[in-house]
Amino acid sequence: MDLQLAQEKDAVLGQDFLTWLWFKSEAQNHVFKTSEDEDFAIYIGQRIVVEGGVGESLEKAVCTGMMSRLQEAKQGLRSGKKVVQAKVTMEEDSNSWSMQLDASMFSFNGLKTPKMDTQAQDGDDPDGIFLEKMYLLERAMYFTDELYREFLGLRLSPEWIQECRRIREWMQQD
Repeated sequence: MDLQLAQEKDAVLGQDFLTWLWFKSEAQNHVFKTSEDEDFAIYIGQRIVVEGGVGESLEKAVCTGMMSRLQEAKQGLRSGKKVVQAKVTMEEDSNSWSMQLDASMFSFNGLKTPKMDTQAQDGDDPDGIFLEKMYLLERAMYFTDELYREFLGLRLSPEWIQECRRIREWMQQD
């Protein structure tokens, strides 16, 4: 398969995923469940990038703000732009992770895990701090995988048509 064609198809699926995630997080009051019935929260915000057009007519809007409702980004969606990047914050109990998701490469960067106590106490396992950090990284990946699993299950089902209708209605709000 042509690498550029594969990347373009991945970008579309990634854009659908980020748009759906933004919509779903607001529609569900930010609460999601894992397949093992664990609750966690997702917040989209602080930074979102929407893009539309090709070549010379490519337009990009970067919307930022701590508690912003991202109205310009939503307006971009209404005009046909697609979400290409989004800052995502995930929370479980008192733990919080944040990262930037990129639709075109299906990648993330800038993953920040919950703060940890890095001071080893007498008698502590010398590998404990490292293992805790690895656990926190795995947890972030688990939540991301669970979100994508839910999205893909819906995206590949006949229910996707109804979900698209709900997303369009959400875009028109505000």
